[in-house]
Amino acid sequence: MKKISNNIFFITLMLGTLITISSNSWLGAWMGLEINLLSFIPLMTDNKKNLLTSESSLKYFLTQAFASSVLLFAIIILMFNNNYVSQVTTLTEILIFSTLLLKSGAAPFHSWFPEVMEGLSWVNGLILMTWQKIAPLMLISYNLSYYYFLITIIMSMLIGSLGGLNQSSIRKLMAFSSINHLGWMLLAMMSNELLWTSYFILYCFLSVSIVIMFNNFKLYYFNQIFNISLMNPIIKFLIFMNLLSLGGLPPFLGFLPKWFVIQNLTANNQMFVLTISVCLTLITLFFYLRLSYSMFMLNYQKTSWNLKDNFNLKISNFSLLMNFISLGGLIFIFSLYFIM
Repeated sequence: MKKISNNIFFITLMLGTLITISSNSWLGAWMGLEINLLSFIPLMTDNKKNLLTSESSLKYFLTQAFASSVLLFAIIILMFNNNYVSQVTTLTEILIFSTLLLKSGAAPFHSWFPEVMEGLSWVNGLILMTWQKIAPLMLISYNLSYYYFLITIIMSMLIGSLGGLNQSSIRKLMAFSSINHLGWMLLAMMSNELLWTSYFILYCFLSVSIVIMFNNFKLYYFNQIFNISLMNPIIKFLIFMNLLSLGGLPPFLGFLPKWFVIQNLTANNQMFVLTISVCLTLITLFFYLRLSYSMFMLNYQKTSWNLKDNFNLKISNFSLLMNFISLGGLIFIFSLYFIM
């Protein structure tokens, strides 16, 4: 019975997002966001093993309910001023854009996002990092001008980079990484819809590939990885190479969407924004590289009586395929490009 109810809530979760992105009015979009919110709350509280789930679900509900109420208030103002026409004015644009940024977890409305992530299971955290961002980002891309909110893009990259420097929790690190990538997606929106959609799809793929690994081995803190002497070195390699791919290090697949954005910014002669974005992304690569280096070089412990058990941990073929694409996808794409 519990599994059936979870499936129903998951279907309505997807349905709410589809209602939002296919709606031709702000009221219909708001209704889809509410359906999505009320479907995700029961899924968040499903994990009874984590004591922080109730706290996380309450924080998420209060934040999203506040954003929804402000969004509804802005929609009412919009309808009174423009006689139900879906054009936005400056005041309503700021209100709507701020609420959508709050719903997606972008800076400076980001403070709830890492705290909520800390109390979720990996599956729910993956939904929060990927699917729950689709509806607000699509609404932003449909209606709003982004040049007034360039400070939001820079702040998202800055906070996403600096916030992960002193983290010991993998879930919070993934949350700050998501905030950083959200800044890149908003930056890609300044160019065209195809660019940010491609970025989002590749980000979702990379997030799925690494969350599968974390969920498979029940890894939530970095000291768990440091202290597991029985872990297969190949698995360690896959985990941290995926983290570097998520950070955008060449020649991994995670560099491809950033390359698209960098090339587009260069073509539009936006060198100031490009310089800041690349410098802030280097900070994320710094703490990923620091963790990877200490993992392999400094804290690698293996005793002789554990040698036989060293390869007991198994990973699925699907996870191996996802990791292989994440690590070698960029090289494969270039090979096809030069062949064709």
